[in-house]
Amino acid sequence: MRSIGAQDPVLTPKKCATGLCIIDYGSGNLRSVAKAFERVGASVIITHDPNEIADATHIVLPGVGAFADCMRGLKALPGMLDALQEQVLQRKKPFLGICVGMQMLFERGHEHGVHAGLGWLEGEVIGLQASGFRLQEIPEPRAQSPEPLKIPHMGWNDLVIKSNHPLLKGIKTGDHAYFVHSYHALCKNTSDILASVEYGQTIAAVVGHDNIMGTQFHPEKSQETGLVLLKNFLAL
Repeated sequence: MRSIGAQDPVLTPKKCATGLCIIDYGSGNLRSVAKAFERVGASVIITHDPNEIADATHIVLPGVGAFADCMRGLKALPGMLDALQEQVLQRKKPFLGICVGMQMLFERGHEHGVHAGLGWLEGEVIGLQASGFRLQEIPEPRAQSPEPLKIPHMGWNDLVIKSNHPLLKGIKTGDHAYFVHSYHALCKNTSDILASVEYGQTIAAVVGHDNIMGTQFHPEKSQETGLVLLKNFLAL
């Protein structure tokens, strides 16, 4: 267990009853995620201990890298999957997956083979098929030029809000979020898509069902939009 930012005068958390656990399974930019949550008032612990997950009020699963590697790392933590099943599925604690952490919520991932996910949301994760162009501003002359879409989908994109879910309170269509990914989730239930973006195809940017939520983008890198979303998550 590691407490984050307690001595940082800029990021000292406000008084808050929230005990938020970020799962450390060897993947994800944990310190950046922790600091972003602290900016909106959370008391944060980064942990690989399932007992601390049991004591948490909110649980966060970041993820960077390949789907199978992330699942393997999570399964390698003794007792963690059982603790998550109990705390998230039975006790209904608010849960947020970030980037690959969101993708792991689904039944299967098709990255370098077919690999089982947590199966908490119906659907699967497949590679992006980015065909088409996006407009790129060029300095001289002042104009916009079409640029072929590239994979990975990297950079800022405009959210399209699909739901009035409380996780998205204060976030509107057109607000920017920061993405870095080559795979995306195909939701079996379109009602699980809370927000999307366009990148040669429609991509699920925020998903949610009951207490289980996820973002394909990185809220810790998404400036005001990301901080609003994290603050909303703490209020659930």
